[in-house]
Amino acid sequence: MNIAVAPQVLESRTRDRVLKVTSERGPVTAATLAEELGLTTPAVRRHLENLEEAGLIVEREQAPTGVHRGRGRPARAYVVSDAGHQALDSDYDHLAMEALRFLSDEAGDGAVRRFAEQRVADLEQRYAAELADAGTSPAARVDALVAALTRDGFAASARPVGEQASPSPFTGIQLCQGHCPVQAAAREFPQFCDAETDAFSRLLGVHVQRLATLAHGDHVCTTFVPTGASPPAATGTHPPSTPPATTTAVTPTEGSTR
Repeated sequence: MNIAVAPQVLESRTRDRVLKVTSERGPVTAATLAEELGLTTPAVRRHLENLEEAGLIVEREQAPTGVHRGRGRPARAYVVSDAGHQALDSDYDHLAMEALRFLSDEAGDGAVRRFAEQRVADLEQRYAAELADAGTSPAARVDALVAALTRDGFAASARPVGEQASPSPFTGIQLCQGHCPVQAAAREFPQFCDAETDAFSRLLGVHVQRLATLAHGDHVCTTFVPTGASPPAATGTHPPSTPPATTTAVTPTEGSTR
């Protein structure tokens, strides 16, 4: 039996797909979205215009690609706005925030930190087996982590940076997360970002560096995973979430795919 679907429903579903892929690939052009979604570029532009009018996406300059485009205005590229991320988030966010504020008021920030660590520990335990199956190659382990994060709603991707054959400490992989299910909580409680960064360090076996976060207003969370010379060992129980100022020389790239 064939069940007809109203055109407006199909239109809404396609617009949701455009928003989701924009969160994963942004900054992204209409042409790239059309190729990714199997749609025509004019159709994608129509959805982008609607999303922009609704305040769910904003125009953002693309990072240089080294490809000469010739004269003329660069193609328009888009990222998901704060309102767009909220539209992708669960309706239960406000309840979670109330619970976290109550926990912080009643038991202190340390209790929030322990909660964030426990939440990440559950993810870390599940991911550990998948990364173990990937072997010891840093690139393979990052790929496994990207797959696991994407499955859990983080819209993850990765790309190599620097000269991969170089022993430079600035050679590595940028792990990007275009969406964060706990973005609203992390904006007010950075313990969530700290706990996640520490977990990435343990899972990947290297001291990773968090360079940008959605919670701080960036359009993507970016984490640098070194694959060259190892940086100086960190002291303390947890690797620091923010690297010393003298070692932060890698600039986060605007969105990425690997």
